[in-house]
Amino acid sequence: MFETEPQDIKDWLDNDQAILIDVREPREIAQFSIPGAVHNPMSSFNLEAIPSNSDKKIVFVCAHGMRSKQVGSYLLQQNHVSEVYNMTGGVAAWVRAGLPGQN
Repeated sequence: MFETEPQDIKDWLDNDQAILIDVREPREIAQFSIPGAVHNPMSSFNLEAIPSNSDKKIVFVCAHGMRSKQVGSYLLQQNHVSEVYNMTGGVAAWVRAGLPGQN
């Protein structure tokens, strides 16, 4: 699993090079969300919703980067994907970097 900074992920999203999967819970999403992120909460995670053969980078995000790291590690262990990225610092780091979001 690769730890990746929010600005790099923003660049990937802008260039259609990544799929961002937000594993936070609905109440967290209601407070702030990253445009274009796919919501797949950790508590009811749907493995089938994750593309296993995409040419795009699969990036996971949560509030601070811990749950997303767990989900990414799980997908690697299940051999569902061969490469995953975790947003360093999660949504909190995205906000600190001044990147766009929706409330």
